[in-house]
Amino acid sequence: MRPKTQTGAMRLASYNLRKCRGTDGARAPARILDVINGIEADVVALQEADMRLGARPAALPARLIETHTDFTALPVATSPVSLGWHGNAILVRKGAAVTATHRIDLPGLEPRGAVAVDLAGLRIVGVHLGLLRASRQKQLHAIRARLATLDDRPTVIMGDYNEWSPTHGLDPLRDAFDIVAPGRSFHAARPMAALDRIAVPHALTLYDAGVVETALSRRASDHLPIWADLTGVQA
Repeated sequence: MRPKTQTGAMRLASYNLRKCRGTDGARAPARILDVINGIEADVVALQEADMRLGARPAALPARLIETHTDFTALPVATSPVSLGWHGNAILVRKGAAVTATHRIDLPGLEPRGAVAVDLAGLRIVGVHLGLLRASRQKQLHAIRARLATLDDRPTVIMGDYNEWSPTHGLDPLRDAFDIVAPGRSFHAARPMAALDRIAVPHALTLYDAGVVETALSRRASDHLPIWADLTGVQA
C-alpha cells in the first residue's frame, strides 16, 4: 500500500464487503479486516457490512473490529445486532474527534440508506446506491437535500455507486463535486467496472487515489477497496 506523501493528508477508503463472502466462497471477516488494515486509511466507508435478511445481523462483527484493528465502528445501526444501516457502516480511527453521525433515508424500489459522520472540518457520507439509474439519481438528490439541512462543511460522498457508465448517471453531484473513479474495482477476480467512486468537493484537493488489488483483496470480496488521499481539511 502506498504511504501518504503529504503532511496533513487524510486517507479515505471505501469497501463493499459482500457480507464478508470472498470470491472463493468462504465467509471470512478476519480476512476483510486484514485488507482494511493494509489500506492505512483514517476513515473507511463500508457497504454490505450486514446480512440482508431478518434483523440483519452483522457480517463483520464489531468485536473483531475492536480486537483486530485500530478502528471504531460508528453507532449508525438501528438494530442491536447490526453493524451498519442498510448495510452501510463507517469506521474511524480510535480517538477520532467525531461530532455527529447521520442516517439519510433514500428513495427507490429497494430499501436503501446512506450514513454520514461529521469530523473536525469534514463530513463523510457512505453510500450504496440502487441498481437502477433512475433510483440512483433520486437517491443522490435526496442526499443533497439532506445535506442542505446540515451545517455547511466540506463533504465527501463515497461508496458503491453501482454506475457502470464512466460519463453518465451522476449529474446530481456534478455542480459541486469532482467525481473520481480511482480504477476498476469490480469484479475483484477480473476487474472490469469502476463501480466504487468518491465525490470530492471543490474545497478539497485529491492528490492521489487508487484501487487495492492484491492477492488477498482479490479473494476477500467481489469488490476491491478504493482509497483517496485528500488535503485541505481544516481541523
